[in-house]
Amino acid sequence: MRLTLASLLLVVCLSVQAQTVKLLVQSSPLAGFQYHAGNALWDRLAVGDALDLVREPDNPHDPRAVRVEWRGLQLGYLPRVENEAVAAAMDRGERVEGRIAELVAHRNPWKRIRIEVFVVL
Repeated sequence: MRLTLASLLLVVCLSVQAQTVKLLVQSSPLAGFQYHAGNALWDRLAVGDALDLVREPDNPHDPRAVRVEWRGLQLGYLPRVENEAVAAAMDRGERVEGRIAELVAHRNPWKRIRIEVFVVL
């Protein structure tokens, strides 16, 4: 018997019944860390911290922009080359969540924070 991805997701959803299912859809570095509050907040950030994802369809630099916030403070953006699917999901009204997956004290700001984005089913 061959299951499609949709069938498999349905089976998973039915098997967990009332539980929430989160599907990892993106794992990437945080863009723009050096231009926002990241450096000032570095000592307060922790792996596993929740991140808010905010669509910015009117962003003049990227119409698919997704801003990343920690406790109401902007840390940066999802990378432009990787934000299309998440922006489209948000535009369709799908629930998405983010979290800090990795923190590395690195000179290169693109290597300091890795974030994960989940679609909540």
